[in-house]
Amino acid sequence: MDFLMYLLLGSCSGVLAGLFGIGGGLVIVPVLVFSFTAQGVAHEVLTHLAVGTSLAAILFTSINSVLAHHKQQAVLWPKVTWLGAGILFGSAFGGVTAAYIPGGYLQKIIGFFAVLMSLQMFFGWRPAGQPSVLSKPVMTVSGGVIGWASAIFGIGGGSLMVPFLTWKGVDIKKAVATSAACGLPIAFSGALSFMYMGWQKATLPQYSMGFVYLPALFGIALTSFFFARLGAKLAHQLPPVMLKRLFALLLALVGANFLL
Repeated sequence: MDFLMYLLLGSCSGVLAGLFGIGGGLVIVPVLVFSFTAQGVAHEVLTHLAVGTSLAAILFTSINSVLAHHKQQAVLWPKVTWLGAGILFGSAFGGVTAAYIPGGYLQKIIGFFAVLMSLQMFFGWRPAGQPSVLSKPVMTVSGGVIGWASAIFGIGGGSLMVPFLTWKGVDIKKAVATSAACGLPIAFSGALSFMYMGWQKATLPQYSMGFVYLPALFGIALTSFFFARLGAKLAHQLPPVMLKRLFALLLALVGANFLL
């Protein structure tokens, strides 16, 4: 039954990865928290296991999403290169940071973050003044910050990257596509960091590699890889305003789930 749920979760996260460029982590993490709780996973490692597994799964959800967006010529690869340089270091440090945050606090932080980002996207809040030029140093530093936060939250970075790029004047559809590509270095570096930080934890369930639970990873990856194409196709058919509103609603629902 648990494995069937992981297959369904992979389908949903794949669609979301292609549609919003978020890697699906904002859905994967809360569902895994619920699943691991039902399985009796130790409370002190439960949330970290969900986050680490989510990051590893995003590797698979992102690949097909990126390929589909690339066919639409929507991925801004020069920006991905410079953002990714910072992301690799930031997400590795984020995994180390998360390992020292108690599980209960980590859930509240994720919930608050999701609600805050949903409000920003829904109402279109932007920092005061005109945004600075998206130079190479700005992209590298921003990628580092986004990678660090994304690894802590177990997400592909889209809920931070998409608002950041749209604030910088990037079209929403190209922002989603570019964000999906940036999810690959976030997931790779973050997952390795979580695996390393959880390697010696005695309370982890069987078939875990550090803070990555292999049965969940396999189930999610099996279906998400294929469903990401459907999400990417939908992303290029929906009006930009509707895409932003749907994205904001998703974030709000996930955040409320963690906070209540």
